Amino acid sequence: MRFRVLGPLTARDSDGDPVPITETKVRAVLAALLVHPGRPVSAERLVEHLWAGRPPGRPLNTLQTKISQLRGALGADRVLRSPAGYRLRVEDGELDADRFRRAVEEAERTGDPAARARLLTEALGLWRGPAFADFADAVFVRAEAERLEELRAEAAEQLAQAHLETGEAARAVAVLREPVGAHPFRERLHGLYMLALSRAGRQEDALQVFHDLRARLDDRSGVDPGPAVSALYTSILRQEPESVAPPRAADRPRSNLPAPPTALIGRESETAHVRGLLTGPGTGRLVTLTGPGGVGKTRLAVDVARSLTGEFREGAWIVELAGLDRGATTADVAERVITTLGLCAGVTDSTFDLVEWLRGALSRWRALLVLDNCEHVVARVADLAGALLSADGVRLVVTTQEPLDVPGETVVPLAPLTLPAAVGDPREMTGSSGAVRLFVERARAASPGFELTAQNAADVAAICRRLDGIPLAVELVAARVRGLTTARIAAGLDDRFTLPTGPGRGRPTRQQTLRSMIDWSWNLLEEDERGILRRLAVHRDGCTPDGALAVCADGHDVLGTLSCLVDRSLLVREGERYRLLESVAAYCAERLAEAGELEETRRAFVAFHVREAERRDPLLRGARQREALEWFDEETVNLRHALESAVRAQDTDAALRLVNALAWYWRLRSRTAEARRSFESALRLPGGPPAARSFARGWSAALAGRPHREDTPAGERGLRLLWFAGAVACHGGDREAGNVLVKEALTRARSAGDRWVEAAALAERAGHLLDDGDVPAARSDARRAAGIFRDLGDRWGLLRANTALARAARDAPDPGIADLLEEDLRAAEERGLWVDVIETLERLGRMSQACGEHSRARTFRERARRVAEERSYAPGLPESGARLPANSAVDHPAPDPAQA
Repeated sequence: MRFRVLGPLTARDSDGDPVPITETKVRAVLAALLVHPGRPVSAERLVEHLWAGRPPGRPLNTLQTKISQLRGALGADRVLRSPAGYRLRVEDGELDADRFRRAVEEAERTGDPAARARLLTEALGLWRGPAFADFADAVFVRAEAERLEELRAEAAEQLAQAHLETGEAARAVAVLREPVGAHPFRERLHGLYMLALSRAGRQEDALQVFHDLRARLDDRSGVDPGPAVSALYTSILRQEPESVAPPRAADRPRSNLPAPPTALIGRESETAHVRGLLTGPGTGRLVTLTGPGGVGKTRLAVDVARSLTGEFREGAWIVELAGLDRGATTADVAERVITTLGLCAGVTDSTFDLVEWLRGALSRWRALLVLDNCEHVVARVADLAGALLSADGVRLVVTTQEPLDVPGETVVPLAPLTLPAAVGDPREMTGSSGAVRLFVERARAASPGFELTAQNAADVAAICRRLDGIPLAVELVAARVRGLTTARIAAGLDDRFTLPTGPGRGRPTRQQTLRSMIDWSWNLLEEDERGILRRLAVHRDGCTPDGALAVCADGHDVLGTLSCLVDRSLLVREGERYRLLESVAAYCAERLAEAGELEETRRAFVAFHVREAERRDPLLRGARQREALEWFDEETVNLRHALESAVRAQDTDAALRLVNALAWYWRLRSRTAEARRSFESALRLPGGPPAARSFARGWSAALAGRPHREDTPAGERGLRLLWFAGAVACHGGDREAGNVLVKEALTRARSAGDRWVEAAALAERAGHLLDDGDVPAARSDARRAAGIFRDLGDRWGLLRANTALARAARDAPDPGIADLLEEDLRAAEERGLWVDVIETLERLGRMSQACGEHSRARTFRERARRVAEERSYAPGLPESGARLPANSAVDHPAPDPAQA
């Protein structure tokens, strides 16, 4: 049998004749199974793939019909059923995508360019069109198709480079002609095409390729081609392309930088200056952008970082620090960086130095970090920046209103935009004044058709001058042209500036101007709108509509008002979340205090997050686990702020309830240090419900690596803690005490009908039985645990149970367990459970090695090593031989049953 996905989907029998599969849904089943060749796909996932959220009545029966039709076409022994789902049996060499990958890998290992060219030519000859061409619109093939297309482009690059090495430039041109059109922004591809054209005697065509690439990049993101392609362009201009090596393949960078909704205007020289500081020889490893609120520090930092992402192997990241409390420590700042980068510092030692750990983890990185909004924790950021500067490959951009004042810092004061020197020709004003250009662009966005004319030029110039060219002020005021003329806007600003500025006196002039501008926008709002706007300031990291309703609902049309505030540029909508602009948030916080509503709104904010965390905590142990994890991730900053607010207000009940609700999320995310400190801060408060306090003490002790010795609280949470305490004791060396607690948890869970704790205790007991050599009993417990977790839809728990089955398979082989673990692995990757991903990859590597599949074992171990390095998880590295800076608290962490 031959399966072909590198083009339209086809299947051929052993004689090479086509296998007729004409029914659309049956072909879709085949495509879905070929996305995961040889691996199981659950029935539920197949239903989602085939009907995309609109299944027919009795979908599983309908799916079974399609499976039967596929078996009829391919043979009953081809489509197999296992507990993990349906699996298509694909033998070695039967899938063209696999043959393509192997040919490319063999070519990469070949030193002779002529031989490499032959292998790559054969590999690319397998392609008959786009991958999964007849399912191009199907979501379920998109990721695999994109991966294959990426590999196809890389193979074309390698083939062209091989032709260049053998002096066959014309062949390189022919190879690259089609891929260049398919990948208009791929710089290395275009660089190779330029080099091939030039060496083929087509210098003018090569230069035109560069000009076209530069225009496309500028239109898309306002950046120029990278240094390698730009250097090649210069060498071709000088007619010396032979002296330049082909552009090197760049590692795929990672980044969390937002995509700005609008272009950065009026900052061309500042952008070039900061880029030069970060990339020039012997220049700034730490660049601090200073200036008043609203001057555009964050916007400039993000723009520069986006333009440099490709220059850094580990990419460019923004770490938002506005949500940190003023009393945050340097460790808190380091923890925010660790969380943002997705590193795994799941340690339990209370004396552990997070700053030193982060410095060591980044010592082998090449990355650009933007530490944003640091003015309220500037001393702590300075301490952390000083430590990170010892990591040679790390560059830092800091945005704050004052310098850090540390050695190696380059301070770049960011001035307001240039103002119009005089009122005159509109074209000259736009060209010479960044403030005018910004006003015109934002006014056009708010009111299509707006133009700078001789009639309104004086008004626009006056507005920009009175706002001192502060970008945020200009943007906010420009949005008002939707409802006001420029003359009315200018007059309104004049009137505002004749009034006393009150608390603004004594501030720098530009900050007075910004406050006056927001005052003016505030006075244009209705009272209901003001009330809602100021209450939103309590959310440190934006909010969902539900979060807004929780602090604003007083019989007002909150959702309608949110839309109005977005229209007035006082609020930004990002997907389902609403965020206040930085300076507007600070202003609204003052207004909230002036209105005497601060404490009431904070209580509502805390109560909402306590309630939501408690409501979503059970979802972490079921079919909605991924959804719950995503909610906790999105609300992390607000949840921290809610805990800080509860502690500050001495609200023991809220603080204890919140940390108890967050305990399992912290464990799944391996954020032990944050969990430990949070429990300690809540437990320092006096009083509180005895059960909640006992539960918190138990979690605090378990997270620190020691079992809780007090009576375990009753109820579902108490059973979970009892199991967890027993697991901690076992993995900490106290097997006897741990076995007693796990056995008690199992007995009580069965009595109470708590299936999750029953499954967790069974999976834990299976490990104990394996340690004692009782493989049949261990397999029985693990299978029962897997069945329960599968019924509940808890993929983390299913992985734990299947891991126990895999351990049991060492003595009594189970051919299906590897398939189960691979399905669990994908679920763990989707949920960002990186410690589980690393350990599962290592286990799959050992299993493959034991079966004699040495190449497959190397692949798994290499993936484990790569993920462990990316996440700085040292315990995941020893088997692969990778090295990280030694740190005993990381290399030998306290045992953790959630990761064992």
